[in-house]
Amino acid sequence: MSPDEAFDTAYREHYWAVSRFVARRLDDRPSEVEEVVAEVFAVAWRRRRELPEAPLPWLYGVARNCLANTVRGRGRYRRLLARLGHHEVTRGQRVVAGPDAERPGSWVLEAMDRLTEADQEVLRLTAWEELTVDELATVLGCGRSAAAMRLHRARQRLRAQIDTVRGTVPVPARTSTKDERK
Repeated sequence: MSPDEAFDTAYREHYWAVSRFVARRLDDRPSEVEEVVAEVFAVAWRRRRELPEAPLPWLYGVARNCLANTVRGRGRYRRLLARLGHHEVTRGQRVVAGPDAERPGSWVLEAMDRLTEADQEVLRLTAWEELTVDELATVLGCGRSAAAMRLHRARQRLRAQIDTVRGTVPVPARTSTKDERK
């Protein structure tokens, strides 16, 4: 298969998966989602000779880099608005939901928010994108064992944060003593 055909196949098969990947990370900003997805496939087109046989994890890795550029650009934009001082973003005008507006499972999102961005991304890649450890390693640009360890540690930290948010304290496993065995 020629590089052009490989790109065409990757585009047709994975456009919506990449779009969903980006959309979940940009929180209801459709115009930015379209721009990032377009940039992902522009990079894929320029590097079409390097497309792996299973391109989706590679495309996710490219999307992560494009998202990072978008977030950095958004930060520069906000700093500029703050210097200008006359924009609704800088005035902090936000609508706060009432106390009875808690969404089901919001405690999971709160626990996720307490994790580092790296831990959140590892968990999102495996839960939202349903990646295997091998595919996760491709996206993160590391070895399989390093990816498995990152996932394991992120899950442990999430469990700890869930326990904190929910107000539950894990009960340690009970060990029997000599006197109890008699």
